[in-house]
Amino acid sequence: MNEGAYVQEIFGIPFNISNDLPGLLAAIIVFFTMFWLSRKIQLKPTGRQNVLEWIIDFTNSIIKSTMPNKEGSQFGLLIFTLFSFIFVSNQLGLMLQVNVNNVAYIKSPTADAMTTMTLAFMVLLFAHFLGVKKFGFKGYIKNTYFSPIPFLLPISILEEFTNFLTLALRLYGNIYSGEVLLKLIYEFGKSFGLISFIPAIPLELIWQAFSVFIGSIQAYVFVTLTMVYISQKIEKE
Repeated sequence: MNEGAYVQEIFGIPFNISNDLPGLLAAIIVFFTMFWLSRKIQLKPTGRQNVLEWIIDFTNSIIKSTMPNKEGSQFGLLIFTLFSFIFVSNQLGLMLQVNVNNVAYIKSPTADAMTTMTLAFMVLLFAHFLGVKKFGFKGYIKNTYFSPIPFLLPISILEEFTNFLTLALRLYGNIYSGEVLLKLIYEFGKSFGLISFIPAIPLELIWQAFSVFIGSIQAYVFVTLTMVYISQKIEKE
């Protein structure tokens, strides 16, 4: 998957269209899906409302598992939105890929390291902001870097970088490697005619199904770790 990049300057600001377009498409899919699921809400849920409420209950359970007190309830919308976006982003490249002149305009947004690093940076920056907001700057520094003992300060600082890298690269590595293997199976299927095409079909289907599972797990892991990092910043050691 050695696709190039299409960079377009708008008002002097460079935009990587091959990154921005898939992310925008994933956001549009999430918006219209949730809009459709939330129409005609009833006291007794049926049909598509059940799907929406199941997603909400699922994301709320993630919050309660890491922050069981009432303070965690304020993050319901954040985790719901983040999970929905990452889930769709992970699956997008499995459903549709558009390559023009060796530039991938439609793919899984999370198959690009810049996208996952941006998501991880936003999440961790938000966690730090919440810590400062709750404890004040001095209290935040004391709670985050000098607790439980000041001796661990270097490790606490190093942990901030490792949290960022693991959060971003775990998601990127799993989704990118899945799409690489799908492309390899596709290339294998057309390389030797019927001899390779026939076995490539079940291989492609099996790996597609496995990739859907992996994409779902990675969305769950990302939002779970998001709540873990937030809880570390706003709860006293």
